[in-house]
Amino acid sequence: MSPPVAPPGWSRWLVPPAALSVHLSIGQAYAWSVFKPSLESALDLSGTQSALPFQLGIVMLGLSAAFGGTLVERNGPRWAMTVALVCFSSGFLLSALGAATEQYWLIVFGYGFVGGIGLGIGYISPVSTLIKWFPDRPGMATGIAIMGFGGGALIASPWSAQMLDSFGSDSSGIALAFLVHGLTYAVFMSLGVLLVRVPRPVKTAADGTPAPLEGVQVSANSAVRTPQFWLLWIVLCMNVTAGIGILEKAAPMIRDFFADTSTPVSVPAAAGFVALLSAANMAGRIGWSSTSDLIGRKNIYRVYLGVGALMYALIAWVGDSSKPVFVIAALVILSFYGGGFATVPAYLKDLFGTYQVGAIHGRLLTAWSTAGVLGPLIVNWIADRQEEAGRSGASLYGLSLIIMIGLLVVGFVANELVRPVSPRHHVTDRKETADVHERQQSA
Repeated sequence: MSPPVAPPGWSRWLVPPAALSVHLSIGQAYAWSVFKPSLESALDLSGTQSALPFQLGIVMLGLSAAFGGTLVERNGPRWAMTVALVCFSSGFLLSALGAATEQYWLIVFGYGFVGGIGLGIGYISPVSTLIKWFPDRPGMATGIAIMGFGGGALIASPWSAQMLDSFGSDSSGIALAFLVHGLTYAVFMSLGVLLVRVPRPVKTAADGTPAPLEGVQVSANSAVRTPQFWLLWIVLCMNVTAGIGILEKAAPMIRDFFADTSTPVSVPAAAGFVALLSAANMAGRIGWSSTSDLIGRKNIYRVYLGVGALMYALIAWVGDSSKPVFVIAALVILSFYGGGFATVPAYLKDLFGTYQVGAIHGRLLTAWSTAGVLGPLIVNWIADRQEEAGRSGASLYGLSLIIMIGLLVVGFVANELVRPVSPRHHVTDRKETADVHERQQSA
């Protein structure tokens, strides 16, 4: 399926809304926890079991983005958005069938496996196109779209909760909620499929053929053989691990921190804290990525990793004595978490060019899959061991916070080691880059 080339006079500002329609939809993944209590009650599941569809979805996000990135580059954004629509919506429909028949494995397969493929393909679907439309502000452009993934839960969480209240939290109510999700997201994502356009090919004055791509251009296969790719993989993995360590356990963490003080945190206040973190995550994706267009990608990651380590140090040393310090430091960390996701496509473009930046981005997202397991594992495992040892309050998280500081320092060092890609990895055949450019524009 080929997207139409933009006609003369087409506004590039119509492309970010197309990307947003996809990212706001697949961002529902961050709201999966709304369904956990109902699933556990209706299907007699443990907390670990009810988390499995989400965990598998994140793993499939990374894997499908890595293995499907080249197809996204070859077939274009409309094809990718269509695949994302079909898989993500079908995942909900299969989950609805699983809930209605009380077949839990079908929910895992539908939401986790099939829907997870939609997450990965949908996540990377607009990246390359946005960078081509906004070569002057790639950080801002990708930030607008990826902001939607962070903000999708702000829409999906109350919406899902309201549906469960209206339909009931038994298996039939869950099934109906899944069905409504699948059909609604199919319609909403269709707006992106219909609206997306690729830039018109730039012709040379001499022979009328597409002009070859300018500047450094590196193929996806060559990129994964460069130290720059793996240094950025470490940078992203460390930044995401640090952020998701707080995000995944935010509500119990703030309650534990102040449980032994004279001003404990209530359950509603902890829920409000989680909402604030989601807002910081979303705001960081557009705010910090736009800032990177002004100060540079390496400098903004110095902020994410260096200042992030300082924020963790503040929480570790004075967080349990001051709620404002704890909350502000956590909000800053989560803004860096979101900003890191949104800035990395522009960082890749700076290093490897636009040749196959979508495919390279897809491969890099395996760092997210790794961090999605690593961050919660560190925080939860250590907290459980500390609790077994009879400790409580902030002491449950002291070692975890120190480990997060160490991981951010590792990421900071990796970012400092990033240098321009060696010319031996560049695509130098001007005819090849022209052919690739033509395929990308007409894909």
